[in-house]
Parts: sequence; C-alpha cells; structure tokens
Amino acid sequence: MHKVIVRNLNQSTFPTLQAQYCDTFLCRLRGLTFRRSLPDDEGLLLVQGRESRLDAAIHMLFMWMDIAVVWLNDQKRVVDICLARRWRPIYVPQAPASYVLELSPAWQGNFAVGDQIDFEETSAS
Repeated sequence: MHKVIVRNLNQSTFPTLQAQYCDTFLCRLRGLTFRRSLPDDEGLLLVQGRESRLDAAIHMLFMWMDIAVVWLNDQKRVVDICLARRWRPIYVPQAPASYVLELSPAWQGNFAVGDQIDFEETSAS
C-alpha cells in the first residue's frame, strides 16, 4: 500500500492532497468503514479493475462521517461528484468510473465534472 499526491490540473492553486492508493479487493472493501475521522489533507483512492458504474458504486454503511466522493474515468477525468452521507446504502456515479476518490467534505468544491486529475507517487508511507 502506498500514497499518491492528487493534483487537479484545471486549478493552478490546488491545495496539497495525499491519498492512500487502494487497488486490492480487501483495501477497497474496507475503504473508510469504521473510521471516525479523516484528516483534511488526506483521502482514499479506490482503483477499480475496469471502468463501470456498478463497480465504482460505494456504500456508506458503518460509516461514522460524511465524505466527498469524486469519480474519475480511465482518462482521470471527473465524471461525477457527490457528498455521501453516513449510513446510506449506495451511491452510484452518473457515468462509468475507474477511480473513486473519497475525501473530507471540505474538498467537494475543489472538483468539477470534466476536471483533469493526475496522481504522482510519493515516498511517504
């Protein structure tokens, strides 16, 4: 498991954001479940095996906090954004996605549908 720096290439003053790169089944299954908080400058990047609406769907059961969710397609373009409320059964993106970025709700306004996103590996663990 490693971390990546997330950059919104459509915003020149995009704040620093690190995300845990989560590309295994168990990591994606656990996600942020049972966590009570999430630092404002950290997130979780769920990497799917293929571009799909169903595979990119998330649940909020056993979640103790609301989160901002940003769905990205294969080209790392934002295809949907929402504020996911705790204890809701399912959120499905409006378009197929390959990546699901889960963040503090404060980040929701830093993304817009169509934005180009980039990930850069970091040495932080």
